[in-house]
Amino acid sequence: MDNALQVEHLQKNYSDFTLNDITFSVPSGCIMGLIGENGAGKSTTFKGILNLINVDGGKVSFWGHPLSPQEGKEDIGVVFDQLNFYETLTPKQIGNIGAAAYKRWNQAQYDHYLKQFSLPAEKELKTFSRGMQVKQCLAIALSHHPKLLILDEATSGLDPIMRDEILDIFLDFVQDENHSILISSHITSDLEKIADYITFIHQGNIIFSENKDTLIYNYGILRCGGDTFSALDSSDILSYRKMDYQWEVLVKNKKIAASKYKDAVIDRATIDEIMLLYVKGERK
Repeated sequence: MDNALQVEHLQKNYSDFTLNDITFSVPSGCIMGLIGENGAGKSTTFKGILNLINVDGGKVSFWGHPLSPQEGKEDIGVVFDQLNFYETLTPKQIGNIGAAAYKRWNQAQYDHYLKQFSLPAEKELKTFSRGMQVKQCLAIALSHHPKLLILDEATSGLDPIMRDEILDIFLDFVQDENHSILISSHITSDLEKIADYITFIHQGNIIFSENKDTLIYNYGILRCGGDTFSALDSSDILSYRKMDYQWEVLVKNKKIAASKYKDAVIDRATIDEIMLLYVKGERK
């Protein structure tokens, strides 16, 4: 499968934080969800990918080659978790800027998104709520026919109904197998609905980059008492933590664990639970 985006050994060193050896790929026609706690390095990763910061090492390629500034502008739609336009502009004025800036700008599609997202064309951006600002940025990103969307917390600040509507737009976008999405989100239930792959970054390091179905259907939470915990094979344990009355253990294959540890209870693991046990848990 061809990759829309390939990140190899990306490195960025700050005085108090290091983005360390970040490696993952986004296959064409797929949605990659990037998860991690605040300060984990998600936004730094995005900025490194887009050459918005000077990185200290690594290689980034789009569709198999380095990206030129012109190609990047046309082929990549970007939404960050902050507004990148003057607050005195109106959506109508931004549409005029888009028409001048992008070769494939589709004014009819932009107008359609303004209506769909209930964005008043003549009002200044400074009057918009956080959710409206996010929808404005999405309308721009979707209206110049990009091949790849890079979205940093693009569904934050939206009510559940609008989030669901936008997730459907994302799913429609990748129906064309030449289109792909890299999206970070703290709302992991959104990623469970739309993502094909999940990459988990913690303290500047990649913990895993997995097929979502592997995470959802294979990973599990094993809950047991102290005697059973002591008897667990360390090779079955990804992470664990002691609760008030039991141990919680993250296992990579819940079916195998269930066959080996008859006295334990093993439940399906959500992405939230997987992330929490990696962050809060310990490793043998």
